[in-house]
Parts: sequence; C-alpha cells; structure tokens
Amino acid sequence: MSNSANTDHPIHALLELRWSPYGFSNAPIEPEVIRSLFEAARWAPSSYNEQPWHYIVATQDEPEAYEKLLSVLVEPNQAWAKNAPVLALGVISKNFARNGKSNRAAVHDLGLASGNLVLEATARGLCVHQMIGLDPEKAREIFAIPEGYEAYTALAIGYKADANDVAEELAKRDAGTRERKPLHEFVFGGQFGQVSDLVK
Repeated sequence: MSNSANTDHPIHALLELRWSPYGFSNAPIEPEVIRSLFEAARWAPSSYNEQPWHYIVATQDEPEAYEKLLSVLVEPNQAWAKNAPVLALGVISKNFARNGKSNRAAVHDLGLASGNLVLEATARGLCVHQMIGLDPEKAREIFAIPEGYEAYTALAIGYKADANDVAEELAKRDAGTRERKPLHEFVFGGQFGQVSDLVK
C-alpha cells in the first residue's frame, strides 16, 4: 500500500505503513467501513471525556455535498483531494460543555480522534491525508457551523492510486523518501533542549 517508514526503533506495523499520499483512487469505500472509521474516532481519549470533535463528511456518491466540502479546501489541496472518494472536515468545540470555559485541549483531542481514524483506515488498506489548508470562515458559512465551533482540519480518505494513474508531479511527491526528526531533537530531560539520556 505504501512506502513503509524506515524506523530507528521497533514500532507497530500499522504505524510503519501509515502515510499520507497525494494520489488517491476514486474507488468507493463501503458505508460500513466509513462507519467503522468514525467509530474508531469515537473511542479516542479526550480531556474530561468531552469528545470535542465533530466531523462533516461527504462522499463522491453525493456530488453536491462533496463539491461543497471540496470548495472549503485551499486550491492546491483541491487539486489532488478531489480524487479521494471521501472527504471530511474536523470541527472542534472550543469551550467545555461542562462549564463553558475555554478548552485548550480541543485541538489536541481532535488530533487523537483523527489519529484513531487514521490507524483504523490503515488497518483496512486505506490511506488518509490530513490537511490544515482550508478556509474556516467559508466552512462556517457553507455548513452553518455555530459560534464556539471551528473547522480546523480536513481529511481525504481513500485507496492509494496506482502510480501510473497519478499526475507526474504528485507521483514524484508520493515516491519521495519519508523522513522524520531523530529522537534526540525532540525528546528532552531536565530542561527544554537538553537531550534525555533515554534517547542518547
């Protein structure tokens, strides 16, 4: 399905396989599989179990809804995301329902929910490409998102396209080497910037 991660230390195979292609096949995803993806998101942990995430979803089987959701993405993302059979917007509730106070963890918790969704998708042979490139105010207008909520991320979900069916520029991006910072650049001990002895 993908070019697996070249890890420095052993991790679960699903994490090695997970990646975010630009080339998507428009092969449809069965409704029961889509439901399982969002069921996985449902069971993510969250601060005070607030579950401050919401998703607006559209498939290519519903062209009008799909075009509306696609239109919220910035143009460079529209160019490749339009091939994915499922698009979704990740929306956060910015305040705690329990007391109305600002929920600093909302974006973090949306990330956890989407992370669960991504792993469920990977286990089913699907890929997910998450995006921050969208217009939150346009999303608010089009989807009647109320005050106190914000469209924060978007997700393109589908099967990876065969490289021969992808525009050359996108195929090159998908074929590039996957790289990540080494542990010593972000795992600290004692104080910020001081590398933890655990990763030296």
